[in-house]
Amino acid sequence: MLDSLKAAFKIGDLRRRIIFTLSIFLVVRLGAHVPVPGVDNAKIADLFREGSLFGLLDLFSGGALKAFSLFAMSIYPYINASIIMQLLTMIIPKLEQMAKEGEEGRRKLNEYTRYGTVLLAMIQGLGMAFFLRGQAALLFPSLLNVVLIAMSLTGGVILLMWLGEQITDKGIGNGISLIIFVNIVSRLPSGLQNVIGLLQIGRISVWNLLVLVVMGAAVIAAVVWVHEGQRKVPVQYSKRVVGRKMYGGQSTHIPIRINQAGVLPVIFASAVLAFPGTVASFINHPLARRVETMFSGAGLGYQVAYALLIIFFTFFYTSVSFNPVDVANNMKKWGGFIPGLRPGRPTSDYLSKVLTRITLPGAIFLALVAIMPGIFMRLTNVPGVRFGGTALLIVVGVALETMKQIEAHLLMRHYQGFIK
Repeated sequence: MLDSLKAAFKIGDLRRRIIFTLSIFLVVRLGAHVPVPGVDNAKIADLFREGSLFGLLDLFSGGALKAFSLFAMSIYPYINASIIMQLLTMIIPKLEQMAKEGEEGRRKLNEYTRYGTVLLAMIQGLGMAFFLRGQAALLFPSLLNVVLIAMSLTGGVILLMWLGEQITDKGIGNGISLIIFVNIVSRLPSGLQNVIGLLQIGRISVWNLLVLVVMGAAVIAAVVWVHEGQRKVPVQYSKRVVGRKMYGGQSTHIPIRINQAGVLPVIFASAVLAFPGTVASFINHPLARRVETMFSGAGLGYQVAYALLIIFFTFFYTSVSFNPVDVANNMKKWGGFIPGLRPGRPTSDYLSKVLTRITLPGAIFLALVAIMPGIFMRLTNVPGVRFGGTALLIVVGVALETMKQIEAHLLMRHYQGFIK
């Protein structure tokens, strides 16, 4: 691993990408400590206590929400806008046609997503500002101050969105996922400090801590195993003569991963479920308090909805990233076929069946890992790990994807990669 890292920094382009990504991480963490003007931080810290719904949002913002900094809303408005745009692309024919137009179409859809992000961020920022005014958490409860806070929060979301796009374009890995990754990792030292404090005062025992570490290591190993698992569908290409050259005649395979969608289902499911509770918390009404309690993350209904949403988004994004009909048509175009199957419709039906059968256990596994922190709390009596499953999936998944991108750069230049 150390030799591979040294080799990565020997490559000029890859070294610049890694340093650029780390520089953006520094900007993200600095932005998490830039306070929004006109708020009472002491009252906000009490409102956004850990273990509540806002505790989950504070985890994904890297502590920026509890401090009510410029990045308090994190990147969630962009995630919600992306979900809405993906669903609209499947419903509206014009958007679907635009998605098939190549780079120009994708650029236009990304532009619409940015507009949606600004709109959602402004709505959520106004809601948060009015909520804080109702809780007497503003130093100056005027309407001008409310608008100023909402615009500051919206500006923070726009800046985070731009930083994420810069990482994707000029750095290493998926920028949006890496921003969430670095925010979660930034909370690990304080979480470790809390566990050590509980151990010192006798709230938990060394045995409880040992069980937690062993279970965490087992879950990480299982996540890596499932994330790397794949089904190899054999493909044979017939020989073709084009001019004076002969093409084809080789055997290959189509790799279908168990978890084709990566960590996106977990991120999007948590974003969707956080939205109703967040909106309800801004409304002073008994019905809103019931909705907030329902989506606080503690009830059985929330856990079931969370698991079902993860399974839904896993199938949804798998269908977006892997279209059996397109794969079958491309194979037929280039003279490829699956042994024992006719090209065209039989091949696409077979690929659809394989994709469904292999995606279902992967989706169920993601859902189980995401909801298992409640089991951890009961077995170890260690509080504060309520959202550990979600955070663990995101951290491990993003780390693996980023490592694969570095691996690809190394292998292109004939260096030995991370994975032997």
